[in-house]
Formats: sequence, structure tokens, C-alpha cells
Amino acid sequence: MDVRRTAPLDELGPARAFVPLLAAVFVVTAAFTDPASWWRTVLLVVPVALFAAGYRRPVPTPVLAVVVVGTVAVAQWNGRLELSLFLVSLLALVAAAWEPRPAAAVGAVVVCVVFPAVLSLLRPTADIMWPPWTGGVIFPAAMGWTMRRQERLMAELVDARRELAEHAVLDERRRIAREVHDLVGHGLAAVMLQVTSARHVLRRSPDSADEALASAEEVGRRSLHDLRRTIGLLRDSDDVVGTRDGAGTGSLPSAARIAELVGTWRDAGLDVSYDERGDVGDVDPVVGLTLYRVTQEALSNVGKHAPRSRTAVTLVAAPGEVSVEVDSRGARPPAPRSDGTAGHYGLQGMRERAGLVGGRLTAGPTETGWLVRCAVPGTAGLPEARQ
Repeated sequence: MDVRRTAPLDELGPARAFVPLLAAVFVVTAAFTDPASWWRTVLLVVPVALFAAGYRRPVPTPVLAVVVVGTVAVAQWNGRLELSLFLVSLLALVAAAWEPRPAAAVGAVVVCVVFPAVLSLLRPTADIMWPPWTGGVIFPAAMGWTMRRQERLMAELVDARRELAEHAVLDERRRIAREVHDLVGHGLAAVMLQVTSARHVLRRSPDSADEALASAEEVGRRSLHDLRRTIGLLRDSDDVVGTRDGAGTGSLPSAARIAELVGTWRDAGLDVSYDERGDVGDVDPVVGLTLYRVTQEALSNVGKHAPRSRTAVTLVAAPGEVSVEVDSRGARPPAPRSDGTAGHYGLQGMRERAGLVGGRLTAGPTETGWLVRCAVPGTAGLPEARQ
């Protein structure tokens, strides 16, 4: 018997509430169909009251067993009020279903099962047919074990649903953090690159500085617009990345906009080239958003850590795989730290995004610089997958 999880008394529901009602019905029926002296009948009110009290406040099962068995034995000692034996059946049901201690539950059920036979041996003149009464006790006890198991499974189900809800909240927070990190990090990096350029040429070329500041202003406005749009989608939509058929993804970045993203960084002063191979329009919207965010984060890291490097972005849409590579040649961006400080969350976010769509992400130093590659195999939406 597994009693690790049982429902609290205030969550037992109507099943426990019917126990005192049934006990009262059995006592009244016994008093009318097989009457005895008045004090024996009144004595049976005591176990009924204990059954009722047990619904609101726990009554120790040993105490309940002693009272029920004792009062029924006294009431039936002269061979009357035989239906009061149903109180023993109810005791077996209560002990099997709601007693949290295994020893107390098993002991109470054993006492209830052997009670009709023992009473018949001690008082033969009572003429109690103990075999059917023994079965009448075993059956409610079996029902009690079943109820215990159902309540335990229901409690585990409630816990599982609560854990799933908590995981869903955590996943939503991580998703929002990724979106905001990508947008804010990319925008600030591009703005800082332009501002740095403007500061360097401010004294010798005011026109160039003005142009750089205008570009920074444009990038800032665009980033703010994207941030507001993403926050709105996160607030109003069930899924920020939309569905597989592309519903809800029309206003979000896609693989086709990676070229525009590269152009933004080129305008910001980064030496970056772009090469596109295959039909990018057939890339699944969810995968396209992932590749866009990975490229965005990689270019942002280049802008912050290696702005003087030469970077090549390559997007390949093949029948069995879609991939994007960001290869920076020159100064190497510092390896992300694993202590949770700045520089760690970008790489972690890219890996999480790739994993969500079944892809893989590799990032690390090369002989000439730094390489980030994200590949998603068997992408839905590609010509081979459309069957």
C-alpha cells in the first residue's frame, strides 16, 4: 500500500461526507427492522457521531475502531440490531481509504474482517451469519484501497499540472528575455559603433560625424520600433514565433530579412559581406526567425568585440538543411564566460533557439578569427519537405 500522497481532509470531496450519512441510515434501519432495548440503539449514535466528526477533524483510526467495534458488539450481544454490522463495513472503508498510516489502516481492516466471526464464536446464541458479513467487510475495504489510489493519482496529477504551469512560465520568461536581448543588444551595439565613429571624426570631418550620428539615430529608431512590435506580439499572441503554417509571423523577421540585417550593420561601419544560396523564400518562418536572431546576435558580438574584422555572412537553403554562417576574420571576440556574466547569455540564447527548432549551433575560434554556424536539418517548408 502506497500512502505517500493522500488528499487533505478539506479536499476529500463528497465521498467522505456520505460516510456519516450512511452510518445514520444503517442505525435507523436496524432500529426499525430488528429493534432492541432503547439504550442499545442510543449507544449506536456514538460511532455515527465519530464518523461525522472525522470529516472535519481527524479522529485516530485506533480510537474509531475501538468505539465502532465495541458499540456494535454491545448492541448485538443479545442477537438484535444485526444491520449495525454495516458500521463495521464503513470503518473498513474509512481506514482503507483515508488512514495515512499503513500499520493503522491494515490493523483496522483486519479487525473489521475478523469481527463477525469472533462475535459469532463468543455469542453463538446471537445467530450471526458471519461468512456473508465477512464478505460485506472485505468489499468496502477493497473499495477504500481503490479510492486511496485514485486520490493519490489525482494529487500527483495536480502537482504535475502545477509543475507544467511553472515550467511554462519559466519558458515564457526565457523566450521574452531572448527577444528583448536580441533587439536591445543588436540596437545598442549598432548605435555605439556609429557613435564611436562619429567621435573619432568629429573634429576633422564634422560632415562625416553628422552622417554617423544620423545613422545611429535611424538604427535607434528602428530598434525601438522592433522592440515595441515584439513586446506587443509577446503580450497579445500565444506564440511569439507563430505557427508552422506561418500564421502570426508576418511581422516578425524571417530568413529573407537577413540581407537587410547585414546591410544595417554595413551602414553602421562594419566590414561585412553577404552571400545567399538557395531559395530563401521557402524557409519555414519559425526556422527563418531563428536564423535571423542567430545572425543578429553574432553580428552584434562582432560589432562589440571585433569591429575592425572582416565578416562574411553566408545563408544556404539546401533541400535537406538550412544554415547560416557568420565568419569573422581578424580580431577574435573573447570567448563567452561561463560564470553567468555579460557575454554568456548571447551564446546561450543562440543555442536555445537552435535547439527549439531541432538545429545545432557551433561557435568558437578559427585560425583566422571566429565562426558561428547554425544548421537546421530537414526543415519544413523546403521543397523536399513539401510532400
